[in-house]
Amino acid sequence: MTNQVIEYAGQPVGIAVPENGNLKFIAVKFHVMELDNHVYPSVAAVQHAIRTLASHGPHAGA
Repeated sequence: MTNQVIEYAGQPVGIAVPENGNLKFIAVKFHVMELDNHVYPSVAAVQHAIRTLASHGPHAGA
């Protein structure tokens, strides 16, 4: 595993950093800060969490 830029809607929103066989998400955009430092098993899981936050989070529809 290597560091990977994570994008949402065509914009970089953070990076996924390998940690003990998983990926730690480091947020770089305010609208995903709620997910900062969370650990996920895959990039797909990070992307799913971002999509879920975007559609159900405090800024949904903003």
